[in-house]
Amino acid sequence: MSRPVAVLCAACRPEIVCTALKVSLTVGVVLNGVNQGGVLLDGGAIDWGRGLLNFLVPYCVSSYSAALNATRECGRNTR
Repeated sequence: MSRPVAVLCAACRPEIVCTALKVSLTVGVVLNGVNQGGVLLDGGAIDWGRGLLNFLVPYCVSSYSAALNATRECGRNTR
């Protein structure tokens, strides 16, 4: 199995998905507060695209990092 496929498979493991979702929710709420807090407090329109990215980016970073670490650990254990 090639390395990108192995990382993608690892990123889909339930424990990695669950942890990445928790990180995404926590960091996403904070980022939305920082990036759109003024607009929300003033009653302005929410930028849904930026709001989505505030959650998507932390999810991708967390799941990629955990999956990469999992594939490295698997490689060490098979040697």
